Amino acid sequence: MGYRPSPRPSFDAPTAIRAQDAVRHTWGDEGSGFVEDWIYVSSQLIHVIVFGLPPGGAFRHSESFRTVFAADEVLHVIQGTLVIANPETGEVVRAEPGESVFFRRDTWHHGFSYGDEPLRVLEVFAPPPATGSSGAYALTRPYLEESVYARDDVLGNLVNERPATRSLHVLRRADRVWQHDHDVLVGLLVSTEHLTVGTLTIPAGHVSREERHDGEELAYVVGGRLRVEAGSVDATLGPGDAFFVPRGTWHRYSAAAEGVVEAVFGVAPRYTPPGTA
Repeated sequence: MGYRPSPRPSFDAPTAIRAQDAVRHTWGDEGSGFVEDWIYVSSQLIHVIVFGLPPGGAFRHSESFRTVFAADEVLHVIQGTLVIANPETGEVVRAEPGESVFFRRDTWHHGFSYGDEPLRVLEVFAPPPATGSSGAYALTRPYLEESVYARDDVLGNLVNERPATRSLHVLRRADRVWQHDHDVLVGLLVSTEHLTVGTLTIPAGHVSREERHDGEELAYVVGGRLRVEAGSVDATLGPGDAFFVPRGTWHRYSAAAEGVVEAVFGVAPRYTPPGTA
């Protein structure tokens, strides 16, 4: 079975995307293993999906399905335990719910589900597949014939380990850069020239100030009831739902009276307002 690109749902206007409306897709083949995808948006600027593996499941790579892309990626664990390995270097990291893994372009990666429940991971990816950064790019890269899952160089020398030299970066709650931005609590995970990803925490009954970005945004609800007002659209979302905000669109978030909202957002390419240097 040869490589086949995933569907690319995109939107021209502010759009609420319910969990049941995310586009289903199965990635992989017998060699790489199979991954279930729920695609929320895959536009010219941003790609956001949830992918899933059963307990004990895994994905690797094959000739047709190679896991090395020309993009920045953030993998945020929603449910289960994620183990990610770089099979080229032997690096292995582990992330639990609420934690993330970040890596940059040309990083080979394999994933393993080590929890007792199905693994669900929110993946934010830019530049997106529509620019040729995913499967088509991967097929141009030298094929990785041998995979390694351990680093012999740390044996007898672990005291001198320098995390900055690693390709896989685990982002825990303490690693977020906190900002009280537009009257909500923002926990920045990553902000590069291609992509900004962070968390939103909104107290019960609280309303943010309006904002806009020089990039497209997808906000995914993790907990609580999130209300989004963007353009002429007013929607209330629950866990597993998401909202797409087009580039430059004024929008605001609020939490229902009954509880705190937790969400994860991705903006690509630029988080700053239009016209900001």
